[in-house]
Amino acid sequence: MEKLRIVFMGTPEFAVGILDTIIQNNYEVVGVITAVDKPAGRGQKIKYSAVKEYALEHNLRLLQPANLKDETFLAELQSLNANLQVVVAFRMLPEAVWRMPKLGTFNLHASLLPNYRGAAPINWAIINGETKTGVTTFFIDDKIDTGAMILSKEIEITSEENAGVLHDKLMVIGSDAVVETLALIEKENITTTIQQDNAEIKTAYKLNRENCKIDWTKSAVEIHNLIRGLSPYPTAWCFFKDNGEEWNVKIYEAKIISEKHSFETGQIITTKKEIKIAVKDGFIQILSLQLPGKKKMQAHELLNGVAFSEKAQAE
Repeated sequence: MEKLRIVFMGTPEFAVGILDTIIQNNYEVVGVITAVDKPAGRGQKIKYSAVKEYALEHNLRLLQPANLKDETFLAELQSLNANLQVVVAFRMLPEAVWRMPKLGTFNLHASLLPNYRGAAPINWAIINGETKTGVTTFFIDDKIDTGAMILSKEIEITSEENAGVLHDKLMVIGSDAVVETLALIEKENITTTIQQDNAEIKTAYKLNRENCKIDWTKSAVEIHNLIRGLSPYPTAWCFFKDNGEEWNVKIYEAKIISEKHSFETGQIITTKKEIKIAVKDGFIQILSLQLPGKKKMQAHELLNGVAFSEKAQAE
């Protein structure tokens, strides 16, 4: 049985939970690779990745290459003398990197592969109304999320949970999956399954402004799934239009009201405490939202200071 010497690669909070579990299970992490520091927010202050913060706190050897094919970086990586690399929410690796360690490079992906390969698997599983998802570990190859699968774990998605809640649940079972995978590799007891492609496979496309915009002509369930699938980040959005004014509004939380009505699709109906948007098969009641330059707030808080006319529309 060969003692593992691990290089860990990852960037966001999701990856931190996995890295911490590896450390807590007494595996040796000889190096951590994460994204370069970037300016963020209005002040454009330099922001460290969540993984960098963790690595600094735990005195782990840290590398932040801008270019993964750079000869200096490759030499540094080689000098760590790792025999295994673990990748969680990082970026596509060149062959020179993923082929380097003797025992290979495996990735944890937050879906049941081959479904939801790509950048945003947690979000798209909810947006598409899935009732289950999970995590998969697989050996990296030259394409994105297509390598031979090692193991997977499945969980249910409830009809009300959002991407933030599902993220945290998947981080927990993802940690278990990674530790189990490490144990299999360490004991040389690993069998893999080749991913089978078919026309039914769903993709986790990168999220952008366009695919995060609410289309009020869709069904109440589709709209509700989009809102919770993008909450708390990057958030579903639309325009509110009233009296010649227009606001770009983020919607964090909503619920479905199924009832027949004669309102125009997209019409905003308000009481003193409620905001409802008319859709073809009922209403979407907005529970929390954010207007430009304002904090996130509950619908009733907004209605304390803003009055909508009967002609107000969501678009």
